Amino acid sequence: MKLQPPKGTRDFYPAEMAWHQHLLDAWRRVSVRNGFEQVEGPVFETLELYKVKSGDGIVSELFSFRRANGKTDFALRPEFTPTLARMVAAKANSLQKPIKWFCTPNACRAERPQRGRLREFWQWNVDLLGLDGPGADAEVVFTLLDFLQEVGLTAEHVKVKLSHRDVVAQVLAGLGLAPERTDDAFKLLDGRDKMEADAFAQQAGELGLDAAAVARFTEVSGKTYAIGDIATLTADLGLDTPPADLVALVDQLIAFGVADWCEIDLGIVRGLAYYTGTVFEAHETGNQSRAIAGGGRYDKLIELFGGPAMPAVGFGMGDVVLTNLLEDKGLLPAELGDRPDAFVFATDDAGAADVAGILAVLRRADRHARMSYKATRNVGKLLKDAEKAHARFAVLVSAGGLELKNLETGEQRPIDRGELVVATAR
Repeated sequence: MKLQPPKGTRDFYPAEMAWHQHLLDAWRRVSVRNGFEQVEGPVFETLELYKVKSGDGIVSELFSFRRANGKTDFALRPEFTPTLARMVAAKANSLQKPIKWFCTPNACRAERPQRGRLREFWQWNVDLLGLDGPGADAEVVFTLLDFLQEVGLTAEHVKVKLSHRDVVAQVLAGLGLAPERTDDAFKLLDGRDKMEADAFAQQAGELGLDAAAVARFTEVSGKTYAIGDIATLTADLGLDTPPADLVALVDQLIAFGVADWCEIDLGIVRGLAYYTGTVFEAHETGNQSRAIAGGGRYDKLIELFGGPAMPAVGFGMGDVVLTNLLEDKGLLPAELGDRPDAFVFATDDAGAADVAGILAVLRRADRHARMSYKATRNVGKLLKDAEKAHARFAVLVSAGGLELKNLETGEQRPIDRGELVVATAR
């Protein structure tokens, strides 16, 4: 019987694992240099935790379970935000503010696998809590852009689309939308990219808007503005004054030097109800326009989990879409993995007895040292094995002593055992 991994999951063989670890390391490196500290939580939580944030509708999207004879329902985590909210609420009074946390957990969702979306994935979460104002929003957006540059993407590849739910709500109210239909309008906007234009217009009409308002709604939600073009946006929206929150955010992003990465798009609202203000998504430019990351303000979430009132802003980025994008752009690193410092082999039977001791010396000195497991003493074949392993040096062991061959320059010379550690330093 041939067994397969569960649908929508991945096996990480050495080459795939090398990229996976490289990505996790990059997420961590960027987070730390931007002042965020790493946290982690359980891989499963009580089902109730996820229902608190997302309602009963989330249950169908989860892998949930109950132990035999148990009374509590659990679920594999589909995201980290509820865990973060629980953790912050539990120790809110003792945590130093602002709280700057990041994590890189794996998560699971019970949905149909497709390109860019799997049932198991890894996600980078960056959250800043306890600090209100556009400075916090801008710092989180900057951290996202810092990473995109880290992996070789440019403003030609990706744009961060900025919006504000209060501004969108104000525009919708001006079009005659009843306040109680605002969340429905947000959900419609959030799914617009997956809909035909006629279907979008029809559902907009079902919100209670007349034909003129539907046309205006469609126009406003489909237009983008350069980050410095607030005046045009203000005129288009029919506002008396520029939206203060967007102006303040734009000023901060200009100060961070990332204005060329950003644009304003009021079609971005993030459909989840817990967002409260600024929202943003990083989208690939061009025809595919894949969403790479998304986030925003969620100033009331900690209270929802029993904690005190606390402003918060953050984002999440999944590994699957990002990897597909980098692959499509030819930006995946050609060689990854842990390159050996030394590849040790014997060139005669007498030298074979000394290989283990040389390996021990190198490994105890924190050198990545490998050996040949072949019985052959053919130096040419063994050197090819060393090159295939991408080793920096080959150590040839014989009855006559040791020789060190630099596999990058081709230089080969006799070497004393006591010199090996220094000679193979990175």
